[in-house]
Amino acid sequence: MKTPQNISDFKQKALHWANQFEVCCFFDSNEYKDAYSAYDFIIAADVTHELKCNTESAFDELKSFYALHKQWIFGFFSYDLKNEIEDLQSNNADGLNFPDLYFFVPKYLIAFKDGQAEVLLGKESVLKEIEFFQLQKQEQSGSLQISQRLSKDQYIDKVEALRAHILRGDIYEVNFCQEFFAENAEIDPVQTFELLNTVSPTPFAGYFKVHNQYILSATPERFLCKRGSKLISQPIKGTARRSLDVIEDEAIKSQLRNDIKEQAENVMIVDLVRHDLTKSAIKGSVKVDELFGIYSFPQVHQMISTISCELNPEIHFIDAIKNAFPMGSMTGAPKVKAMKLIEEHEVTKRGIYSGSFGCISPDGNFDFNVVIRSILYNAESKYLSFQVGGAITYQSDAALEYEECLLKASAILKVLGG
Repeated sequence: MKTPQNISDFKQKALHWANQFEVCCFFDSNEYKDAYSAYDFIIAADVTHELKCNTESAFDELKSFYALHKQWIFGFFSYDLKNEIEDLQSNNADGLNFPDLYFFVPKYLIAFKDGQAEVLLGKESVLKEIEFFQLQKQEQSGSLQISQRLSKDQYIDKVEALRAHILRGDIYEVNFCQEFFAENAEIDPVQTFELLNTVSPTPFAGYFKVHNQYILSATPERFLCKRGSKLISQPIKGTARRSLDVIEDEAIKSQLRNDIKEQAENVMIVDLVRHDLTKSAIKGSVKVDELFGIYSFPQVHQMISTISCELNPEIHFIDAIKNAFPMGSMTGAPKVKAMKLIEEHEVTKRGIYSGSFGCISPDGNFDFNVVIRSILYNAESKYLSFQVGGAITYQSDAALEYEECLLKASAILKVLGG
């Protein structure tokens, strides 16, 4: 254990140091206080063992991988693992080509809590190595040419088509997303993430490098975590802009808290998450700890609810993840029909977007986020992508939903110079 002289300087050096390796992962709570987060930030670097697989038996392979190593593992779940869980397909265009599932046992693992760094894996001397690491900043190239996969009119037409499904009773709610992308994109992933994390610091932010593929995430949402025998999910549904005027900002926050439409969206997803957790819970243990909590981030206010349960000891914790995946906030209700309509109306494969990344500890605790507000980058093909979306209900105004998408995209567009 040791206390670095300058915590932000140590954090920056640790990320740049980790990025030397072919694989690394960094999670940052950005000093948001959370009852369930084990560390303020954590860095995993280099690989001793890894698992990479596509949809077929990915969750079973992960169970075997964890059982074999019984060690800290870090990794991600692609949204398209839905096809393994349900009778679904993913046939839309994919410019990124991330694997459906990837996990690794790191060679080095450094955790930071309450001002102290601790080496969980690797030699203690790695802290000195990080402390004296020389930062080598590259000049970022000019702003990228960001394109939208859908025009505003196309987006509105698709929202109206989804509302028609709601009117017919096919679904109650669906999360519909659109892609922003850049081809021939050259970025410095670490510097881009650092800028994103400065512009939009969030409690589940992270940087994940797997060879030439990168996740640069400013997500505010937790998918699922396990602490002891307790499972906790915290879906987000409900978004409002921030204002620099303090009085107006408080008024916007109050309006969100009392917005009937936003509450209706939120409670539908809460019910869906309760149903998903019931599959893994001790009977009668599923409860809503907080309904319609309002939390503020630099660009937006969000409505977040917290649902928890006691894990049935006969259910493997990885099966509990599978039982709740993909997360209700990014699908809709009923879940399977919503995912079918997502595939039909979206034009880009989601891949890692609206999937999840996180870590599992040797004692079976875990924490996984929701991959939103995230830049995805394939350095080999030079393809950069990010997606934004929102919940469509019958009450949705398509033009306003489009504006909400732009609001959610604003931090990333600012970072990329778009």
